[in-house]
Amino acid sequence: MSEVGRRVCLFGGSFDPPHVCHVLSTAWALSTLPLDELWWVPTYSHAFGKSLRPFDDRMAMCAAAVSCFDDRVRVSDVERSIGGESRTLRTVETLLEQDGQSRISLLFGADIMSQTHRWEGWDRLQQLTEIHVIGRGTHPLDGEPEFAIILPDVSSTALRNALAQGNLAYAAARLPREVLDLIVRNGWYGCTGLTASNGET
Repeated sequence: MSEVGRRVCLFGGSFDPPHVCHVLSTAWALSTLPLDELWWVPTYSHAFGKSLRPFDDRMAMCAAAVSCFDDRVRVSDVERSIGGESRTLRTVETLLEQDGQSRISLLFGADIMSQTHRWEGWDRLQQLTEIHVIGRGTHPLDGEPEFAIILPDVSSTALRNALAQGNLAYAAARLPREVLDLIVRNGWYGCTGLTASNGET
């Protein structure tokens, strides 16, 4: 991070797998917020013990998902570089230590707001960054008219289950095409013996 005053928005998550609402959130942020760059930041080791696909697999899926965007969007492995349990505060502080001139903001879905009491240093994060929240399905943004857009409630858990059951029709409507192709080609999530083109063995 070397450019003085660069406005960088961090979009963190498990991305297991990344789906269309992650892409829609990115498009919304780039279109409406004063940003120079938006970074997808895959979780390296989930702080709450959630089991995740290998980090490199999720990095590859994220890269496939953002391939439709220009070079303002990148996928960062900063949380792997930091190591240990992934904590947003540690990530932000690390990036600010590398370049204190950049302005960092955070983007996440409204469903996360109910979990911030479990976050390490939530109050400190609000001091260091600007928080951008986007509505998601069953988690609208009550009392936040400036963030009144609400995206569909797409679930990575439901997608993993659908893929394991070979239900590519369900997955194809909710995953970026490049991500689905990558999953099927590698047989991830138990999705073996299928082709993304027709879902047949």
